[in-house]
Amino acid sequence: MTLLIKNGRIITADQDYLADILVEGETITQIDTLIEPRNEIEADEIIDASGKYVFPGFIDPHVHIYLPFMGTYAKDTYDSGSRAALLGGTTTLIEMCCPSRDEDLVEAYELWKSKAVGISACDFSFHMGISHFDEDTPEQINRIVDDGITSLKVFLAYKGALGVTDDELYQTCKVAKELNLVVTAHCENADLVAQLQNELVAAGKLGPEFHEPSRPVTVEASGVHHFCTFLEMTGASGYIVHTSCRDAVEAAMPFRARGVDVQLETVIPYLVMDSSYAERPDFEGAKYVMSPPIRDVSHQRYLWDAIASGTISTVATDHAPFDFAGQKEMGRPPESDFTKIPNGIPSVQHRPVLLYSYGVATGRIDLHRFVELVSTAAAKQFGMFPRKGTIQIGGDADLVVWDPTYKGTITDDTRAMDTDYEAFEGFEITGRADVVTCRGQVSVRDGIFVGELGHGQLVPRNRGG
Repeated sequence: MTLLIKNGRIITADQDYLADILVEGETITQIDTLIEPRNEIEADEIIDASGKYVFPGFIDPHVHIYLPFMGTYAKDTYDSGSRAALLGGTTTLIEMCCPSRDEDLVEAYELWKSKAVGISACDFSFHMGISHFDEDTPEQINRIVDDGITSLKVFLAYKGALGVTDDELYQTCKVAKELNLVVTAHCENADLVAQLQNELVAAGKLGPEFHEPSRPVTVEASGVHHFCTFLEMTGASGYIVHTSCRDAVEAAMPFRARGVDVQLETVIPYLVMDSSYAERPDFEGAKYVMSPPIRDVSHQRYLWDAIASGTISTVATDHAPFDFAGQKEMGRPPESDFTKIPNGIPSVQHRPVLLYSYGVATGRIDLHRFVELVSTAAAKQFGMFPRKGTIQIGGDADLVVWDPTYKGTITDDTRAMDTDYEAFEGFEITGRADVVTCRGQVSVRDGIFVGELGHGQLVPRNRGG
């Protein structure tokens, strides 16, 4: 397949210019001001990108597709999840592999991978969850690293299920330092969460509006400080996922100033929603229960400033899709309570357009910062750059032709995620992914999925970013 994209305005994290792009097979082979098909290279398709941006394919570094969690399973498969991702312009997913404490790590990794191989329409990789640590764990991690996985995941939450002890955290960070891996971490203080949840439920405070008070900003900041202490002690590189508030960001800054290698991620719900969503009546707030919780609007403003300044390096989704009926309702009072609501918001489809609409279009961030936040920084952090995360000769032909003039509204009718509700319904948007290619295959055309399930591949990653 030979593809020629003409007349586009190419935008990367550090470049902005008009040029044509020639794609042969899965690879970008030529970038020039004027490329004409010639006898030896006849383009199978020519796409006119006049008046449009051409971005590198977006990378979502934090998703859950297959996820046994809180007594149920996330709704998406790689069929629905990868199609939804591509519709938004995301060409690579990094999924959290989250085994329980009693699962063999290699077997868990192979299980998670089997859910993607031969099914996913977009490329994929994994963060390997470490839910326990014993004498066999280092050898198991080495086997998984040999398959191109160069990051681990630890939970400082969900005690007794996914959460690690301090000894396990220390051993994980030590191994990560030895192998030059990144440790990604969900940072909360699990003991404080448990205490606060028990007190609220005992007081009859059962609804989803009490989820945020059970996991306040101080609990998240405590977890960040705790994790960074272990990074400092071991010299490991860290990446804090779904940072939701000013307190958590500021807890990491003294460590960074002392030379600790710690990067911060936030996720799109925190940038466009506030705590009032979880307070919606008639249990509607359950749709917006995630951990850490969506915060007061003052934290939202702070997070926008932090991504603009570079304090926060990436914007992900923490996509975790559960139905409202039958799943979120597991925590409906009075028979149950907010602690039983499966945590997560379906969001993999809309991260880029929401960040563009409420960031670029409002002047909060520029186009270069947009590309860095949704693509380049994740590619560098997780060992995929420059194969992915930029537009250059020899790189994967993951490209997004973006129409900046498009105006619309997110509705449930356009939802590709396999949930029974659209969390962002009614949000007005500016711009959209008009054409999306994943390794040279046109996967979205005119905003409609036209790709091929099974086209996606596991992306082998380099160590140390």
